Amino acid sequence: MPPPTTGPALGLLELESLARGIVVADALVKQAAVQIVLAEAVSPGKYLLVFVGGEGEVLESFKAGLEAGGAMVLDSLHLTHIAESLVAALLRGELAKVGPQDAVGIVELHTVAATLKAADVALKRAEVRLTQLHLAKGIGGKGWFTLAGVQHDVEAALEGAAAAVQPSLLVATELIQRPHADLRGKVL
Repeated sequence: MPPPTTGPALGLLELESLARGIVVADALVKQAAVQIVLAEAVSPGKYLLVFVGGEGEVLESFKAGLEAGGAMVLDSLHLTHIAESLVAALLRGELAKVGPQDAVGIVELHTVAATLKAADVALKRAEVRLTQLHLAKGIGGKGWFTLAGVQHDVEAALEGAAAAVQPSLLVATELIQRPHADLRGKVL
């Protein structure tokens, strides 16, 4: 194993076998010091693994996971230098609140890998805050997230998110200029 490196990185492996998914989880944590943030069955009968750590550790675990998963790997993603607020949301469930003057952007995608990639790009593209992140469970393997901030920053983040993924993976981007107070408390 290489020496530990700095900087947060993220790995994602989506497998078509639940049983193989557990074997892959074991292989990747044995390979390097990474933290699994999501390891569960998702609709329709797939196994999703998301893990974070230093760049070198995630890369080594990612390679080990790909090897252990073999032909059962349906999708994969390896991101380096990921946005800190995305790491905080994944590890600790830390999400920002929507303020009364904020605009809100909503991004919906067909896959979890596309969702994480788009969220990372959006958060780096402009001064926005991640306010919601939902991955796979109960929504047929899709993902979505919301961002808040000054309207022109939210617009730039939405453009970046859409450009970060293949058009066929993007379901929608939406902008609400100033959400009603009832939405801020209950929906957003």
